[in-house]
Amino acid sequence: MRDAERIIDKVKIYVKAGNGGNGAVAFHREKYVARGGPSGGDGGKGGNVVFRVDPGATTLLFFRDHRKFIAKNGGDGKGEKFHGANGENVEILVPLGTLIRDAETGKIIKDMSDEEPFICCRGGRGGWGNRRFATPTRQLPMFAKSGTAGEERELVLELKMLADVGLIGMPSVGKSSILSRISSARPKIAAYHFTTLSPNLGVVRTKGEAGFVAADIPGLIEGAADGAGLGHAFLRHIERCRLLLHVVDISCEEYRDPVDDIRKINAELSRYSEKLAALPQIVVANKCDALDEELVDVKAFEKFVAENGWELIYVSAATGKNLDELVQRVSKRLAALPPVTVFESELSLEEEIEEADENEVTVRRVNNDFYVEGKWLTELVESINFTDYESLAYFEKTLIRRGIIKLLEEKGCTDGHTVHIYDFEFEFVK
Repeated sequence: MRDAERIIDKVKIYVKAGNGGNGAVAFHREKYVARGGPSGGDGGKGGNVVFRVDPGATTLLFFRDHRKFIAKNGGDGKGEKFHGANGENVEILVPLGTLIRDAETGKIIKDMSDEEPFICCRGGRGGWGNRRFATPTRQLPMFAKSGTAGEERELVLELKMLADVGLIGMPSVGKSSILSRISSARPKIAAYHFTTLSPNLGVVRTKGEAGFVAADIPGLIEGAADGAGLGHAFLRHIERCRLLLHVVDISCEEYRDPVDDIRKINAELSRYSEKLAALPQIVVANKCDALDEELVDVKAFEKFVAENGWELIYVSAATGKNLDELVQRVSKRLAALPPVTVFESELSLEEEIEEADENEVTVRRVNNDFYVEGKWLTELVESINFTDYESLAYFEKTLIRRGIIKLLEEKGCTDGHTVHIYDFEFEFVK
């Protein structure tokens, strides 16, 4: 398997909440009670689609083979006022820092940056059983309500890790080794490029402080912003970071110039995002234990770092030299920086508009025919037994109560005109 095939940090999935169960038409058999009285129970509620954070996950690899998530439908109501079973929720576990986006608009629905579960799609409501429609004048209702459909969406999951500090740099400069020495993380380490195939998170403890979270980002190379190597897939993971540790191999054991490496990496950051390139950096000159000043122009390197206003520290992941000092410097810098970015939902206003649209009704006139449409009307039509007089009367009263008849009159509908409400049509009579 090629390395790039193992990188899964942005996927498209389909989710659907369960439909509500239908209400029941049933009658209790009891002496001296007409037909025993209505006893149809309500349908159960459909299950929700719920997202939760999995603290142990760091990639979206699970979703490579799982793209569809459907919650259970609610059970239908039964006689003797028995309520239908509520449908089970479907829970989707994602890494901390996953953005949930609407696939059509690309807008953020939720940033999974805390431990709170998020209900993305709500299950449909259960329909009322016929006992709910019993009145002193309508003692034997022969109809019940159908359950409503559960919400459904196509989503894009995008992982942007929640880390205070991001370790960036060319492949094999020792980012994973440093992370393993300053935290409890145990990334895979080997002497070849792209050992790190997914970001590694580590919690770094400091003296008397809560500590911070550091992320080892797979090695960047020139052209990463255009998708070269592994870096492009993970540039998004350092967008939340407050501070970057720019790791270079000061020993030049692979015959690379550390100044040239820094320039190339920062150029890729700028091409990907100016905001990313503007993040504060500490240059970490690793492998200083193997530094040969006859081969490396240390003064030129230090001058370059100073001219760019970066802090510089020499460390050795192999021997542990200056790693404690590195942690303390990072902790001090973080104390003066803004907290980790948490993205706000971009659909809050749109959701309010959509909710309002659910109660909207449109009336179209074509010659002497009038077509009435609205989301709630489809649910109403499905719940009516048009062969039953009382059910039909309930339908008529609902149209009057919800202002449909008045709306038709305002549009010019008069006696003799035909009204179409989806599959049901009738002649208008005032």
